[in-house]
Amino acid sequence: MCLDCETTGLNRRKLMKLAGFGLAAGALASGASANEQKKPAHEAEQAADAHGADAHAAEAPASEGHATETHAAEAPAAAAHEAETGGLTPKQALSKLREGNRRFVEDANACASNLAHRREELAGGQHPWAIVLTCSDSRVTPELIFGGVTLGELFVIRNAGNVLDTSALGTIEYGAEHLHAPLIVVMGHKKCGAVAAACDVVQKGTELDGSIGKMVQPILPVALAALFKSEDFVGQTVRNNAVSGAARIMRESPIVAHLVEEGKVRIVPAVYDIETGEVEFISKA
Repeated sequence: MCLDCETTGLNRRKLMKLAGFGLAAGALASGASANEQKKPAHEAEQAADAHGADAHAAEAPASEGHATETHAAEAPAAAAHEAETGGLTPKQALSKLREGNRRFVEDANACASNLAHRREELAGGQHPWAIVLTCSDSRVTPELIFGGVTLGELFVIRNAGNVLDTSALGTIEYGAEHLHAPLIVVMGHKKCGAVAAACDVVQKGTELDGSIGKMVQPILPVALAALFKSEDFVGQTVRNNAVSGAARIMRESPIVAHLVEEGKVRIVPAVYDIETGEVEFISKA
């Protein structure tokens, strides 16, 4: 959706047009992965001769599936990926978040960490096991919500309305591709002010001043689609916004989509209840 559009004087006709542009742009987003370049055959043969390797091991027949690397090259990479993430699979990382949230709900006072010792451990590098895109709301703190996790465990992106903008998507790609975090969670929360503002624009034609109007523009198509679909308009939009954000990551990031297809990463939308402390992971998005 165009960020240069003025929000002052926004009427229902303009809103419908604006939301339509946003939906059309999302549908045109490419999910195609970039083609990997292969080495010329003669370079592979020279490399094999230089190391005394069997020439057949250096050649990858085109008829063998869609793999672009040999199993010998994939094994060390997989081992390194497991080591950097503590050996957690996407499923195990999600289970760890569920268990941490359960502890938070049952006994929020039990969360404590030896931060000084942990800080020394992490001086050489970070290996988070989950990426969380969530709202900037002061009541929504992932490190506490998920059981008092300590330094170096979660790679967190926060903005009002947990909007998947360029900055958020680039950060997610970095966390997934370079830090090898196996899980991505897009988490909205009940009574979200940013989502409520977007709903007011759609339902009442409210005009938002300053940059707030531009900030909520990506939420407008989601709110428009939820209009008249539920008695809890804001709550339904919060849920749909998390689901939409998760789907857009797959659609707009070939990097992450490739990792998901390989089974190295999982994307899960979620909603946090600020009253009960519980996180609902939406498995059937």
